[in-house]
Amino acid sequence: MQSSGRQAETPGRGPRVLVVGGGIAGLGAAQRLCCHPAFPHLRVLEATARAGGRIRSEHSFGGVVEVGAHWIHGPSQGNPVFQLAAKYGLLGEKALSEENQLIETGGHVGLPSVSYASSGESVSLELVAEMARLFYSLTDQAREFLHAAETPAPSVGEYLKKEIRQHMASWTEEEETKRLKLAILNNLFNVECCVSGTHSMDLVALAPFGEYTVLPGLDCTLPGGYQGLTDRIMASLPKDVMVFNKPVKTIHWNGSFEEASAPGETFPVLVECEDGGCFPAHHVVVTVPLGFLKERLDTFFEPPLPTEKAEAIRKIGFGTNNKIFLEFEEPFWQPDCQHIQVVWRDTSPLEDAAPKLQDTWFKKLIGFWVLPSFGASRVLCGFIAGLESEFMETLSDEDVLLSLTQVLRRVTGNPRLPAPRSVLRSRWHSAPYTQGSYSYVAVGSSGDDLDLLAQPLPADGRGAQLQVLFAGEATHRTFYSTTHGALLSGWREADRLTALWDSQAQRPEPGSELSSAPRVPGPRGGWPHPFL
Repeated sequence: MQSSGRQAETPGRGPRVLVVGGGIAGLGAAQRLCCHPAFPHLRVLEATARAGGRIRSEHSFGGVVEVGAHWIHGPSQGNPVFQLAAKYGLLGEKALSEENQLIETGGHVGLPSVSYASSGESVSLELVAEMARLFYSLTDQAREFLHAAETPAPSVGEYLKKEIRQHMASWTEEEETKRLKLAILNNLFNVECCVSGTHSMDLVALAPFGEYTVLPGLDCTLPGGYQGLTDRIMASLPKDVMVFNKPVKTIHWNGSFEEASAPGETFPVLVECEDGGCFPAHHVVVTVPLGFLKERLDTFFEPPLPTEKAEAIRKIGFGTNNKIFLEFEEPFWQPDCQHIQVVWRDTSPLEDAAPKLQDTWFKKLIGFWVLPSFGASRVLCGFIAGLESEFMETLSDEDVLLSLTQVLRRVTGNPRLPAPRSVLRSRWHSAPYTQGSYSYVAVGSSGDDLDLLAQPLPADGRGAQLQVLFAGEATHRTFYSTTHGALLSGWREADRLTALWDSQAQRPEPGSELSSAPRVPGPRGGWPHPFL
């Protein structure tokens, strides 16, 4: 067996730390820990062949498309992802401008450039703007119940519908216009499902809804791809820190594990991988997506998680938001068009639609964003959330392309509209180590559950400290569902570890090879054979 690069090093002191998951939370934690002299023995175990997690940029259509995270939400001085992207030179001039950083969006999606109805006609943008003002004023109101003694409804969806019914009483237009208003509102509900990563706003808890914090700044993209950011973080790590294609099967904690290469040394944690490799460690930082934790809850930890933490994992919401990219030889949209809205006239947020998914899945699609031109290619990016999005993942590329060609021909009123020449889509629900897109605070849960998920184990603080730590977007109480929430959570857990070891640091031994660093108790030598 070959040994890893670190094994050949002169034996040094310091705890062994494993980070499980190479998304931005895990990479952020690793980068922070690598800057500290107490952590020379660090590895990141990534289940797949690439780093970045739900940040995933692909070269396609002659350019770069974001299969995962799309925008930096709230790109301003308080956003660490924005700060890091700026430091690495990954942002355009407009995004860096002070003007862009000061814009207050309220977290609301901008108005479309054009709105098409399923009847084949364009929808009045004035009517769309009127409904957007109503909808966003109501969603703003929905954020005001955080400290209320009681809420008027359990969910955001039920609250919004209740308010809309009251507003409808003052509508004076003819029936057809009233129905169109409801259809526009239905589209806006579906947009909010994409934003929240949920199937229905009826699943999103009303009381904690206002705890999510919106940062200032007009959402921006990274021209060279979001993955440029995680690639830069990864490039800053020592070359042998990342270990790819290493899915973890079980984290054994609260134990006393030994290892042949470190006689007399015991480790409180043993990470067992799917391929049989075992890694003893002092600390493990778990950064896997909540969807994966939900699926593997009964087998991923041994002993099982404390009841309260397991319950938090079950209660916090985790849904799917996917993208569908369509490539055209010639654009059918105007040169200044940025966002195409699609409104289905027969829909209403006040009616529960329960037809067969295979017949209507595409009605959940909120519309398309026009991507910057890639040479000769013209590309639209559609967004779709929920069960319809998960159903879409089961279809073939041909079926998706055919359905969306029919949709576009119908809404534009042009039965001869050329079909897209290719399709590319995300499949986050089917991804085995993700199983969805991002978290939301579901009915029956609260911000306390996110804090509970973030608490390290063992919870009583007795015995070996900080054996298992938790990071990832679903562990950030106010920035859940975002890349900046994920990054901050990774930093938080790295800081938690460094604070522990700083508090335990002693004077260095004379002649120690780490004489310039704090002396910390721990194993000697590099990592053993399981890294093969």
